[in-house]
Amino acid sequence: MWILFTLMAAFMQAWRNAFQSRLSRDVKVAGVTLARFLYASPLAALYLGLLYLWQPAPWPQLWGLGGLYILGAALMQILATALMVKLFKLKNFAVGAGLAKSEALVAAILGTLLFGTHLSLLGWIGVLIGAAAVFLMSAGNGLRSLSWSTVLLGIACGSSFALTSLWVREASLHLNLPFPHRAAWVLLLVILTQTLLLLLWLWLADRATLRALWQRPKLTIATSVSSFMGSLGWFSAMSLTAVPYVKTLGQVEVFFMMFISYFWLKEKVKVKDIGGLLLIALAAILVLWS
Repeated sequence: MWILFTLMAAFMQAWRNAFQSRLSRDVKVAGVTLARFLYASPLAALYLGLLYLWQPAPWPQLWGLGGLYILGAALMQILATALMVKLFKLKNFAVGAGLAKSEALVAAILGTLLFGTHLSLLGWIGVLIGAAAVFLMSAGNGLRSLSWSTVLLGIACGSSFALTSLWVREASLHLNLPFPHRAAWVLLLVILTQTLLLLLWLWLADRATLRALWQRPKLTIATSVSSFMGSLGWFSAMSLTAVPYVKTLGQVEVFFMMFISYFWLKEKVKVKDIGGLLLIALAAILVLWS
């Protein structure tokens, strides 16, 4: 089940990144970040309500570590999304999103050191191969084509996404609810927190950005809906198995991104990227096998 959720998440996240990349041409970073969450909250609430109608379950206890993990994940994902948008402005769509995929390796390291994550030998090999693949694809015309600012921004973005994922899993485990209710609660609370914080900030500091989003309803709604579907997949998969496995398999997103980048955003994709795709496929196979 986690495999299906991960594939859905990767596919929808590729589209979300494409919509954000297009939106970032006309809207500031904070506004593009808000577009990810703005219309996702009602969808998350509807999904949670339907779950309770389908299968009643207890209500969660939101105080203690579970609540802290939810708040931390919400804040960290805002930072990660803002860094991703900054990457879109420095490099083209495929390169920016590819650099952020260092998330899987960082999640494996931090998960092992801080959260008791256990990976098999094949799992570690898959994670390392996947990290090498996305770095190869991100390098473009070679290592000289990447500036240090781009590399550091990409690593910071991937690290922020990794912490978000690890805290989402910990929050899900601390709610003591059956699946999929625990994932749905974390999804709703994280998205709702992010929406309220960003709306308040922009209302007080930059209402022009809110107007810019209002003037682009199609892209804003497309970003929110694809983000909700992607987050639903990620949160559900991560409540079922270890984050590094989910994120390594999720690197198939790069395959989807390349097609979107070429056919929708009209950006060139290099032949050498085929090698990176083959490595990603190998990493995914090793993770599934492990």
